[in-house]
Amino acid sequence: MRPLILTAALLLAMLVAGSPSVGAQTLKAVKERGALNCGVGQGLLGFSSQDDKNNWTGLDVDVCRAMAAAIFGDPAKVTFVPLDASSRFTALQSNGIDVLSRNSTWTMSRETSLGLMFAGVAYYDGQGFLLRREAGIDTALQLGGKTVCTQKGTTTELNLSDYFRAKDMPLKVLAFDSAEESRTAYDERKCDVLTSDVSQLYAERLKLAAPDSHIILSEVISKEPLGPAVRQGDDQWFNLIKWTLYALINAEELGVKSATVDEAVKSANPDVRRLVGSEGEFGPQLGLDKDWAARAVRAVGNYGEIYERNVGTQSRLSIPRGLNALWTQGGIQYAPPVR
Repeated sequence: MRPLILTAALLLAMLVAGSPSVGAQTLKAVKERGALNCGVGQGLLGFSSQDDKNNWTGLDVDVCRAMAAAIFGDPAKVTFVPLDASSRFTALQSNGIDVLSRNSTWTMSRETSLGLMFAGVAYYDGQGFLLRREAGIDTALQLGGKTVCTQKGTTTELNLSDYFRAKDMPLKVLAFDSAEESRTAYDERKCDVLTSDVSQLYAERLKLAAPDSHIILSEVISKEPLGPAVRQGDDQWFNLIKWTLYALINAEELGVKSATVDEAVKSANPDVRRLVGSEGEFGPQLGLDKDWAARAVRAVGNYGEIYERNVGTQSRLSIPRGLNALWTQGGIQYAPPVR
């Protein structure tokens, strides 16, 4: 008998062939459970918040509903798990949730040391500063020596320290366990400045005693790409989450809306036909039905609809699209094609 020689090519083929049975477990578990467990924030207007009837709304919430619609054909088959900054990644690592869709920044260390993978960018953000209009400050370069309120366990603390050190400005910090505590301390004048992601500052300003008395400076001092995260080791699940997000972005670019999905199914445009499942086997490649993307868009709308409804012109926040506009409209939102 000749000895078996494992060439690099043969070894790779064996690993690829064996990978689905090893890693493809999350979708199976979700289907058997009958609902998606989605980790979200504890109360950030525009992204994940509950009304007085405990109904969840927000951009991060709608991304999860799109996933549930893609998997089950029903956006209601999702259980929202509110998590604070300190528990969000542990909940994902310990299988407490299937996906984390909670204003969390995609960083290298969170993938290399926490065993996570970010499936894309749902919102391009950056850290900014909120302060009282009466202070007469119009640039962050005038903040030297001011007391700044921030939240523990976030990228915000390091960004703040780096910025003041790079500008050779003295810094006084008051760090709190939650965003609510940070905002309350600022509102009670325990600090001069509140810092967080700009999107969060828009939301927090609305909760202050006199919102119009506060401004958000124009400077953005960091890159904060926010998006859904999953555990490493399940490529099928990672692809499902990633391509559901990309489907929402592609739908906006192709002009497919929640109200026009049924018409899109009859489209002659090959890109549209592939997206909505009229052509190709892209859904089954994810372990889903052919119309997975059409289900998602029908349930929550395309990315533009989700943005405007939750944080844009149709919301109380009225945050300009900026970087979150499509690449064809002056922004950098860009999704690989379904083909």
